[in-house]
Amino acid sequence: MRTPAPRTPARRARSRVRAAAFASATALLLGLAGVPDAHAYADTHADAGTRHRPATLDSLAERTGRYYGSAVDNPELGDTAYADLLGTEFGSTTPGNGMKWYATEPRRGVFDFTAGDEIVAYAQTHKLKVRGHTLVWHSQLPGWLENGTWTADELRAILKNHITTEVRHYKGKVFAWDVANEIMNEDGTYRENIFYKTLGPGYIADALRWAHAADPGVKLYLNDYNVEGLGAKSDAYYKLIKQLKADGVPIDGFGMQAHLALQYGFPSDMKGNLQRFARLGLDVAITELDIRMILPSDAAELAQQADWYGQVTKACLAVRRCVGITLWGYSDRHSWIPSVFEGQGAALPWDENLRHKPAYDAIAKVLAAAKRGE
Repeated sequence: MRTPAPRTPARRARSRVRAAAFASATALLLGLAGVPDAHAYADTHADAGTRHRPATLDSLAERTGRYYGSAVDNPELGDTAYADLLGTEFGSTTPGNGMKWYATEPRRGVFDFTAGDEIVAYAQTHKLKVRGHTLVWHSQLPGWLENGTWTADELRAILKNHITTEVRHYKGKVFAWDVANEIMNEDGTYRENIFYKTLGPGYIADALRWAHAADPGVKLYLNDYNVEGLGAKSDAYYKLIKQLKADGVPIDGFGMQAHLALQYGFPSDMKGNLQRFARLGLDVAITELDIRMILPSDAAELAQQADWYGQVTKACLAVRRCVGITLWGYSDRHSWIPSVFEGQGAALPWDENLRHKPAYDAIAKVLAAAKRGE
């Protein structure tokens, strides 16, 4: 191994000059972009270890004690430019599909972790943390499970084995799991999925206990959409989690997906909603953020979208136990929105050519203006 040259006074002086030059150049660019306190922002990223790298959303979020991440699906790793930007801009990733039941247990008792392992290996190479997603969900189940006729004892054993096997496989490789995903209806009643209909609501506590037993060190979340503001659905989760905590069930966090749409308005009292879950002793996270609009987009819609991205970021920063934000893919190039919501899209902070949109600048400005460790 080559031994580095000693840090002489002359070398230290040259390093300080290079750092100052980097900071000044970065500040100039940020100032032109309208980022407040641009010199302080640039100085932070002229520190040792980041001296020659431009600021990223994750490096800005890290200053506040949070992460900024993006989901990724396996085929997207073959898009070299996309994968390279993912690995440099973000601090965490979530497998979009590779850890779901249909992918990990395609036949009963026969596990295949190929897709999830590929994303974990990519994340390790790029020094990204991984959020596990998801152990229990009503959708994307393998046919053998969804179409089977199960007694309560049979399904309970299947569920326990699936959770235990997958969590053990990824022990030490993921920092959090979305254990149970989308288990409530919009009116706050339980979704009547295969697990609820066969096992009753107790399957949720069981899933959390089994996941904890398989990896006591991983953070365990419930996760859903349309729970960002106050309402029947978020109230139901609040009541459920409060009861789980009272019963001693291991639960560490609540994930708010935040698949938002301009035509439906910004969620009311997002900050207050995040705060009430945090007061239960939970971490909270924005787990699948995108903000779609009716196409074609125009400058006014992109400006409104940017404002919303800024508002989401501010809401998270305002709650100390909001631990991070994850985009559901970072670019319109690979967004799921157009294939699911006809005539809608343009939902992400990068466009199809991997160029920043106003939303990116809005996020960066809010993060840059935040106090260190806020």
